[in-house]
Amino acid sequence: RSLVVVHFWAPWAPQCAQMNEVMAALAKEHTQVTFVKLEAEAVPEVSEKYGISSVPTFLFFKNSQKVDRLDGAHAPELTKKVQRHASSSSISAGSNDSVKEDLNVRLKKLINAAPCMLFMKGSPKEPRCGFSKQMVEILNKHGISFSSFDIFSDEEVRQGLKTYSNWPTYPQLYVAGELVGGLDIVKELEASGELDTVCPKAQKLEDRLKILINKAPVMLFMKGSKQMAKCGFSKQIIEIINSTGVDYETFDILEDEEVRQGLKTYSNWPTYPQLYVKGELVGGVDIVKELKESGELLPILKGEN
Repeated sequence: RSLVVVHFWAPWAPQCAQMNEVMAALAKEHTQVTFVKLEAEAVPEVSEKYGISSVPTFLFFKNSQKVDRLDGAHAPELTKKVQRHASSSSISAGSNDSVKEDLNVRLKKLINAAPCMLFMKGSPKEPRCGFSKQMVEILNKHGISFSSFDIFSDEEVRQGLKTYSNWPTYPQLYVAGELVGGLDIVKELEASGELDTVCPKAQKLEDRLKILINKAPVMLFMKGSKQMAKCGFSKQIIEIINSTGVDYETFDILEDEEVRQGLKTYSNWPTYPQLYVKGELVGGVDIVKELKESGELLPILKGEN
């Protein structure tokens, strides 16, 4: 019944080494928790099974069941998750109030995670009940921008949100942290024409990508950030650009699945990282290496070419 925390790491990533230190400290504090390190690239079939696309990633298991995950080097969040799952393995009667308080804080964060949040069964691509499917169809039909949370993925949230919002069924739609209601209410708002004024409109993906590409004269779309690359290719391209001394901005495609998939089609370039100068695609790590070797990279980054 005890908690097992698995760290998928890579020896080339400095952030993994940092998180190994955090894990060692947590292991001393939580002796009842088992901490395991797995080199992600050495066990590709395991990494693929659990959808490990970047390092570090942490998976949490109880009774051989995956109960949670954490992507990225977030030491405070890892500490919080370990504490929460370790304490829920051995809750004493007196700690129920603090557990309830922690859950309410978490629910509030989830509700406010996006301007429009849908708590549903399944995902927008694969709804797992008829009401959730209808809700997604209505929101999509009206071009409403929304994020979603699969209540099947977290029993604590599923039960807790019913009490928190005093609403017994799913799906539940929230706008600006306030409950709008379930499917019937959304249907009524649609019929009265109020839905478009209540919910934020989605920006067209193509317009959004254009804005992002032109956000800075030199824009790098990568896994991670310039402070913390989350794949070997992204790390290499950052080192090359840094060596030129040219200022640039980055966008972490792991944080936004819509951009991650959309940009591949928009630019007709299937992999990451992708480097843009003045809104034009330069290419990936191989092309940037070639330009560096030929001496063309600096003038291109400065917009002289």
